[in-house]
Amino acid sequence: MAGEVGVLALQGDFEAHATLLAELGAAVREVRVASELDGLDALVLPGGESTTMSLGIERERLAAPLRELCARLPVLATCAGMIMLDRDHLGVLDMRCERNAFGRQVRSFEGEVELAGFEAPFHAVFIRAPWVADHAAEIEVLGAVDGHPIAVRAGHILAVAFHPELSGETRLHRWLLEQL
Repeated sequence: MAGEVGVLALQGDFEAHATLLAELGAAVREVRVASELDGLDALVLPGGESTTMSLGIERERLAAPLRELCARLPVLATCAGMIMLDRDHLGVLDMRCERNAFGRQVRSFEGEVELAGFEAPFHAVFIRAPWVADHAAEIEVLGAVDGHPIAVRAGHILAVAFHPELSGETRLHRWLLEQL
């Protein structure tokens, strides 16, 4: 495996992603400013709070560089990271996410979810999780909960509404590293 994976580190659970990727043998760089995107080979947009992330992206003038990078490199986005990719935020994917779709913090939950292209179910941790409310035809839905899309792929971008890094699940991060 060659290359370096950036983890957007403005807010949220970026440290858990960085630790997991390092344990899998990846070179990892925490990204806080645009210059730290230079030379990356893949990117993780972590969970956290989407409004706070949006403010940090605006403050650091990261929107345009993130859009450019997402257009050409493998990306894994989780929870709020999935929201950041939608048409109301960075506009990387032609979809709209519903924030806190399953409910506020007290409605957070864990469960087994099946994703197309992966053999066994994932133990998924949903914390104030979004779902995809609508999407264009080119967005492939990989999994759903109660009929609501919670995992999508568009080419080299994989986005999920849950937190694989909190359950010890490595398959999505391995998928990202296999794209390098």
